[in-house]
Amino acid sequence: THCGARTAPEGTRVSLSALVARASSCCLTSVHTLKESHRFHRPQSDSRVIVVLGPQSAMAEQLTPTTLAVAGATVYVAWKSKRKIWDYVCHLLLKYRGIFCVFVVMPVSLLFDAFWWIRGWYIQAFESLPHLHQKRVEAVQQQVRSFRASGSKLKMCTARPSWMTISMRFAKYKTKENAIHVDLHDVLGIDEKRRVVRVEPLVSMGQLSAYLVSRGWTLEVLPEMDDLTVGGLFMGFGIETSSHKYGLFQDIVEEVEVVLADGSAVSCSATKNIDLFRALPWSYGTLGFMVSCELRIIPCKRYVDVTYIPCYSQEEYVRVFSEASLAKEPAQFVESLVFDKSHAVVMLGNFSDGPAVEAPLNAIGRFYKPWFFEHVRDFLKNGPSRETIPLRDYYHRHTRSMFWELRDIVPFGNNPVFRYLLGWMMPPKVAFLKLTQTENIRQLYEEKHVDQDMLVPLDRLSECIDVFHRDFRLYPLWLCPHRVYKTEPQGFLSPSKSGVPYEMYVDVGAYGPPAVGGYGVKNLRRVEAWVSSVHGYQALYADTYLSYPAFRDMFDHTLYEKVRTKYEAEKGFPEVYDKVKKQ
Repeated sequence: THCGARTAPEGTRVSLSALVARASSCCLTSVHTLKESHRFHRPQSDSRVIVVLGPQSAMAEQLTPTTLAVAGATVYVAWKSKRKIWDYVCHLLLKYRGIFCVFVVMPVSLLFDAFWWIRGWYIQAFESLPHLHQKRVEAVQQQVRSFRASGSKLKMCTARPSWMTISMRFAKYKTKENAIHVDLHDVLGIDEKRRVVRVEPLVSMGQLSAYLVSRGWTLEVLPEMDDLTVGGLFMGFGIETSSHKYGLFQDIVEEVEVVLADGSAVSCSATKNIDLFRALPWSYGTLGFMVSCELRIIPCKRYVDVTYIPCYSQEEYVRVFSEASLAKEPAQFVESLVFDKSHAVVMLGNFSDGPAVEAPLNAIGRFYKPWFFEHVRDFLKNGPSRETIPLRDYYHRHTRSMFWELRDIVPFGNNPVFRYLLGWMMPPKVAFLKLTQTENIRQLYEEKHVDQDMLVPLDRLSECIDVFHRDFRLYPLWLCPHRVYKTEPQGFLSPSKSGVPYEMYVDVGAYGPPAVGGYGVKNLRRVEAWVSSVHGYQALYADTYLSYPAFRDMFDHTLYEKVRTKYEAEKGFPEVYDKVKKQ
């Protein structure tokens, strides 16, 4: 007890009427609202928790500066909601999230995928894509010109709803008044002589890999999640296990077509409008609307021969991973999963013509197969091994389990019985998971969940693992090496070392609820500060708590600001920080 309040163990359902406190005698270091149907959770074991009863408005009047006398307390302002039915629905959605996901979200996701597959097949079979593409671009231009003519003080953005993006962040800057419809979803064609494929910005990786692999081609860098789109990967951030050879997704783009703030359409590449071309990656649509691009492709084979190397100390897996990333003749694919601070599995893959005696076939993409990260974990017990995986299965190996995020949403999802009976519907689409989130779930994700990719120089990997362990204690971690190129002019990213054409970095990905005690914003800010101090970068698809000066310290704005001025982007688009900062 504290201040006369009756408390309850963490996670238990309590009667609000049984919790009474004298808030006037305690400090409020943080304020939360607690509705009647919520569960009560102590935020830290050493926190003093006060619950105040009454109407929300009355509580706001009580929370005056005079109450801030003693440090270390958290107050929960509780009131009885008049929306009894909706509150009960929200409670059920939180408590039975996995069941709701299986019987509602997954079937809807399956129908959505079927619709887009049929649509794509019809367009490829019967429509004249280049001609329709030009008409769609002209429609975007007309919208932009009309918006500018209206004299609106708002800044433009795409009309794509925030819930449809694969990021768990909700964009609050979108309104009906500033939304431009950029409905461009199609593969426009392949030029095998030039080794490029031309696509529209909303083409997904699942759509593109199916189109290319069936023709014997693949992208130099093809990110693994099915629903990632070309536009988001180029204007934002994209990586794959071949990035140690080819760089980030932005580095395989040959040419981009963009609609600018004045409604004009321009093309840019490494040889024309080069300043715009270098400034677009990581600009998140704040310089113009991308309407098409050309991506470099390479010949491929139908299978990947994967070697699994289990490691049993931090020193060992850092060494093995670094040597594989920096090899003069590296494997086509390099990645690692770190299962705890001392155990990891390093994976090396190369194109293959088919299974071999020492590398039997394992079609890991089939619905009844174990989730890939759990399959990889088994090699810590079973020792080194090789196997052959179909190429598309390899590319989308983390899709069915959304890396390991689904273990918290559908805890029984990897159970063999579930996989055989309902695994064919997996995975649910991130878009529909976001759309069906209640306010409590959204708040839970914001406060007690990590979705972060930090890009740091490879020679700082061991130190980065230590930092993640200190502030997140979240496993597995995903390790993916990639090049950061020196370019002229230089965009947002640059190597930490001077005088080199490129430097090897590593993406350290953390996804899930952290296990470190008392996790909060302070932990993420501490990680952000360390990443910036070693000339690293934070992937901006997730929440960033960087202040504006700290954001400018991390990302070089020199070229970006010149391009914004030259093309008058500030008249039509927000600044990148205003789009990616924590809303």
